[in-house]
Amino acid sequence: MNLNSLSSTFLLIAFFVYLLAFLLFVLSIIGKKWSNREPEEHTRRWGQFAFIISVAGFICHVAFFFTRWYSGGHIPTANMYEFMTFLGMMIMLAFIVVYLIYRTPVLGVFALPIGFIIIAYASVFPSEVQPLIPALQSYWLKIHVTTAATGEAFFAVGFAGGLMYLLRSIDFSGTTSEHKKEQRGIEATLLIFLMLIGFIGSIFTFHAAGYEATFTKDITTVDQQGVSQTVAQQESYVLPPIVQPHGATVVKMNSFLGMTKPIFEAPSWMNGVSAGRKLNTMIWSLLLGALLYGLLRVLVRKPLGAAISPILKGMDAEDLDEISYRAIAIGYPIFTLGALVFAMIWAQEAWGRFWGWDPKEVWALITFLFYAVFLHLRLSKGWQGKKSAWLSVIGFIVVMFTLVGVNLVIAGLHSYAGV
Repeated sequence: MNLNSLSSTFLLIAFFVYLLAFLLFVLSIIGKKWSNREPEEHTRRWGQFAFIISVAGFICHVAFFFTRWYSGGHIPTANMYEFMTFLGMMIMLAFIVVYLIYRTPVLGVFALPIGFIIIAYASVFPSEVQPLIPALQSYWLKIHVTTAATGEAFFAVGFAGGLMYLLRSIDFSGTTSEHKKEQRGIEATLLIFLMLIGFIGSIFTFHAAGYEATFTKDITTVDQQGVSQTVAQQESYVLPPIVQPHGATVVKMNSFLGMTKPIFEAPSWMNGVSAGRKLNTMIWSLLLGALLYGLLRVLVRKPLGAAISPILKGMDAEDLDEISYRAIAIGYPIFTLGALVFAMIWAQEAWGRFWGWDPKEVWALITFLFYAVFLHLRLSKGWQGKKSAWLSVIGFIVVMFTLVGVNLVIAGLHSYAGV
């Protein structure tokens, strides 16, 4: 087994160990109903066991990171696969740090899924070790990316704490307009993450089944001398094409549920890099997320928030609020250094300017400002409880859009990360 294969094996082991730890954390919470021990004793013992398993998974994850670093010759944070696996590792580190402070097993029920969903999402991208492009051949790659990801990891734990607080505090039996608004907000948040899960699951399924659709499109370019040249450009889909690229023709398309051609074509104004494929991916994510949500609603026969809420009734709401705030307070200065300060220094060295309004730069600034507002309202205006929790949830959705949407949907100087 070569070093790269060993590295991938470590990551696979870490993924399944995290899954096991998650199940043990769930058992520590719901299993106390059937335990002969006191509920608190059951939760404490199984929570400790689940935490030890989580640490074991983290050790395997660290082994993946360093073996890949050694085999590739550079820190493995240079593309979406490497960055997302590193972010998953930092989320687990942030969880371990916060857990050691508060010793709350239910935190594992909500934080661990974020970690292994991020790892599963990373697996969608090519995992081959690639040489660094010139823009990334700098020691700032180690400094900028690692600190930015660490800050975002603590935001993820803050999101978990905020979501737990809302599930603990919202009255799911309430019928007032305020209650209905809160209930819809929770369901929308859960739907967003089910969309991500649906996207990951569909990519794995169709890729394993060998599905492929290929399109070709004539692209005309004009050089500096004004000479035009037309070349045929091909684009491949892994998901069945509900929408095809604008102006493209089908070269090859496997049949899926009787569908032998795309349903419609991307609009003419959507002419960015892989715009049709990205729109197709978004449509599939929406459809599968809605399908997963509907199936779960049928199974539990109530809104998902109302089904999850009872496992948190024994938790102190103030503790959950504190966990969310502390995690964000730790992550904010780290994110500020990594995503803004170090990023601007590197941008000056690489491109000769500190700031250029690149989409990734803009959304990093939006994330920075959002959490600055969060901390200001929390510390100066007394926004605690539900207000603070909602901000922590919305903030992490902004982070996820910065990581996923900007890299894969909006073209910019950071688009190489989606390769």
